[in-house]
Amino acid sequence: MFGLGTGELIIFGLIAVILFGSRLPSVARSLGKSLVEFKKGMTDLESEVKSSVYSEPTARVGYTDHSEPAGPRFDPPKS
Repeated sequence: MFGLGTGELIIFGLIAVILFGSRLPSVARSLGKSLVEFKKGMTDLESEVKSSVYSEPTARVGYTDHSEPAGPRFDPPKS
């Protein structure tokens, strides 16, 4: 797991018990809930992206022919 050996995991566990003590179960529970909410949000985001990418467009933009250009008209100089 992440390249950690048994000794490192034991030291990590001891430090967690020293720092959090009796609050360790509540900290682990809140961390688990946060992880579940994060995964749920990522799943919702992924499904939203997939639905927008693979769905047909709802409206088409039509081309309208304008007979007059939008900019000013250019008149060549008279010679």
